[in-house]
Amino acid sequence: MLYREALNKALDEVMAIDDTVVTLGEDVGLYGGSFRVTEGLVEKYGEERVIDTPIAELSIVGNAVGMAIGGLRPVAEIMTGNFSLLAFDQIINHMAKLHYMSNGKVILPMVVRFPQGVSKQLAAQHSESYEQMLCSVPGLRVLSVCDVNYAYHALKYAILSNDPFVFIEHELLYNKKGEVNFEEQLDPFKARIVKEGEDITIVSYLKMVDDVMKSVPAIESALNCSCEVIDLCSLNPIDYETLATSIKKTSRLVMVEEDHKTGGFGSQVVAWAAEEIFYALDAPPLRLAGADVSIPYNRTLELASIPTPDSIAQDIIVWGKKNDV
Repeated sequence: MLYREALNKALDEVMAIDDTVVTLGEDVGLYGGSFRVTEGLVEKYGEERVIDTPIAELSIVGNAVGMAIGGLRPVAEIMTGNFSLLAFDQIINHMAKLHYMSNGKVILPMVVRFPQGVSKQLAAQHSESYEQMLCSVPGLRVLSVCDVNYAYHALKYAILSNDPFVFIEHELLYNKKGEVNFEEQLDPFKARIVKEGEDITIVSYLKMVDDVMKSVPAIESALNCSCEVIDLCSLNPIDYETLATSIKKTSRLVMVEEDHKTGGFGSQVVAWAAEEIFYALDAPPLRLAGADVSIPYNRTLELASIPTPDSIAQDIIVWGKKNDV
């Protein structure tokens, strides 16, 4: 099924078994969602559980916080990651903190989900990535979705959990096809080994995982090596155990992300490796990330501002030859 269909099915199945689950956001009802994730749900569950809201992200998440405190399990959809900035007060000061500040008396079983990242010429105000800010906030669990099977299982888990989740998708993955194993007992916090290898550990998440996989044949051919590719899946918490096992095997780490390099999320992974498993590394880690510029509208400049399969391959090959891979 498609990535968006997997998300839709997860929502549908949870809403069918638990009438406290509601979803709210711009155009989630009659229109079926900007990316068709909520398509058909309003016909099944009605406008009291599939709620079209005004264009007001602070209100969307604020209402979801109140719903969660009141005993519902809201799933709030924000149209794109940039718009989540308008809701950061509710996400950071209420959604993330109320459980702690109430000494555990307030439970917030809620999910805020949105797509982010560079799509195709949506320009600077619709193309950013904010996981680095969200993952720095104690109290939030942050999942990032590349795989179709993971999308289905992780969203169900997040909705049924009693913790507040931020569920990050990517605009260019909604039509991605994949198999879903409905019987699998998937741990959403465990990193996914996409490809096993012996010489280089390449860590990524969201759409960059697919771009890394496209670059791997050229890397392996040029360096006569094998790459292990890991999809983080969960950004907070991070599955450091899986990363450590892989890096101790390969002795080399490459971190690939779409976000801007300065202050980007990948710096956390590299810092952890330097602090915790420094002596397992035979070469300095390599970070590949977006340029420190606002995302351009021009397609040529847009692609130049982020890693692409060709640039990933080229940069890793240069790094590999320099470090005797």
